[in-house]
Amino acid sequence: MASLKQFDPASGTRDFLAAEYERRERAFATIRDVFSRYGFQPLQTPAFERLDVLTGKYGDEGDKLVFKILRRGEHEASGEADLALRYDLTVPLTRAVAAYGSQLPSPYKRYAIAPVWRADRPGKGRFREFVQCDLDIVGSSSPLSDAEVVLALYDALTSLGVPEFRFMVNSRHVLLGLLDAYDVPADLGPGVLITLDKLDKLAPEAVVAELVTGRGLPREAAKGLVDDLTAPDADARIRAELKSSATGQEGLAEVDRLLELTGDVIPAERIGFSPNLVRGLDYYTGIIFEVAAPGMPGSIASGGRYDGLIARLGGKDAPACGGSLGIERILPLLADTDADDYAQTDVAVTVMGEDLAADSFRLAAEIRRAGVRTGVYLGASGKFAKQMKWASDQGARFCVIYGNTERDAGVVTLRDMVSGEQTEVPLTEAAAELARRCAPTD
Repeated sequence: MASLKQFDPASGTRDFLAAEYERRERAFATIRDVFSRYGFQPLQTPAFERLDVLTGKYGDEGDKLVFKILRRGEHEASGEADLALRYDLTVPLTRAVAAYGSQLPSPYKRYAIAPVWRADRPGKGRFREFVQCDLDIVGSSSPLSDAEVVLALYDALTSLGVPEFRFMVNSRHVLLGLLDAYDVPADLGPGVLITLDKLDKLAPEAVVAELVTGRGLPREAAKGLVDDLTAPDADARIRAELKSSATGQEGLAEVDRLLELTGDVIPAERIGFSPNLVRGLDYYTGIIFEVAAPGMPGSIASGGRYDGLIARLGGKDAPACGGSLGIERILPLLADTDADDYAQTDVAVTVMGEDLAADSFRLAAEIRRAGVRTGVYLGASGKFAKQMKWASDQGARFCVIYGNTERDAGVVTLRDMVSGEQTEVPLTEAAAELARRCAPTD
């Protein structure tokens, strides 16, 4: 006998049965609504890209997680990869902008909700296949565009009902200024930032040790940098360290301007400067942010400014910024009030005999045209009790009983599946009556 384990989906992926699928779709619909109200346009790109488009955009750590696709057909024996599943939705966006730039409005405001793939080790809230919900603005270097992205994400999280989330904001210019302030050699800078990005996962002592042994930073500089970034008064310490750094001052101005622009909408306790926020991806150039929520390790949303990425792909240079909602981490935080209310149909139509089957199908079609989810009994046995159990299992609100007695009288019997109450309705009025009864109430 085959083991049930062999029917599990591949590690890091999931199957979604109807109730969970519907729950996810409701969340996606909420996000689309918010993003659309901000004027962002949808964009769909292929699930895979040329390997050279993806590599070199995510840093050494990120590039290792790109899901490569081996050559196919007559070239299969080479064992080489020339394509890869998309790692995120940002790099495909920049490729599309490079390809269609002259056809797009400026600035171009786009959103995308689609799966991405990463060859990561699966864990709680971490999958190899997951959906990202992105929005981006291409063609504007103004801090207003950074604020627009943050405000749209804030509204989306609020509309979803995510509790007590908080935006943590920093700037790559702040981080570059810190490297200068702590005399970090330029060739060590990228690696140091990658290690500092682990401050939310590792103890400060472990980060110091990695900076020293793994990155070659002197212990005094490593300890001073980590101590300042993790101190209760980190904001004040970092601002003091950056007073002599023009780059650092530029970054602080970017952070303060974003907080000013969003301050009338986002409460102060929901957003603030976080100097220890790094964001490890190589392509960020200005404002960066992550969103944290109680009960969920890591971030539930993130983003920032990535000027120059389109030029790196060979297209015309254009400033850009964007953000992404981590829907797989957000969904467990939401109260699912509809979990017990999922139903495949609103109305179940019986088939009380072979000679009545065509009439039942015709009646079901009329009810569907009235906008009501309707199912027809498809079993081999037409016993009444079995059909009532089927209607109940479908979660139907009403069952339409149409037998010889009803046919002769030109009526149908409507059974309320909750109260058990039955009423007769003229056959010609059945669809309209069910549409009225099944209409949503405020």
